[in-house]
Amino acid sequence: MNTKVKEIMNSKLETIKPDATVYDAIEKLVDKRMRSIIVLPKDDKDVYGVITVRDIVFKILSKNLDPHKIKIEEIASKPVISIDKETELGHLIKLMEKFNIARVFVHEGRELIGVVSLLDVLSATLIERARRY
Repeated sequence: MNTKVKEIMNSKLETIKPDATVYDAIEKLVDKRMRSIIVLPKDDKDVYGVITVRDIVFKILSKNLDPHKIKIEEIASKPVISIDKETELGHLIKLMEKFNIARVFVHEGRELIGVVSLLDVLSATLIERARRY
């Protein structure tokens, strides 16, 4: 597979500040119908993080915790796993399998510019195979 991740990535990324509440994240996720939000670094020494629907359901809602009282930084996963936009699809798939993850972020330099999910990989694979026939 010679497809590059930049060709299949979703460039719609939502961000949230680490000191926002989990409730703020829930509003964004539901409003935008997304499954994850990038957590911005606190400062120059910090790194990007991610918060997912799964994080919120399992770490907050299932434990009956109040999403208005918990900050994003308390449950965000850091650092995010990201790859260069020129990475080939085959390498991306191996990375997702190795880390057992459903999404990988795409960077250009130090900036996150997109995300690739398992569904994006599946779609790209179908399209690539269809082109051969």
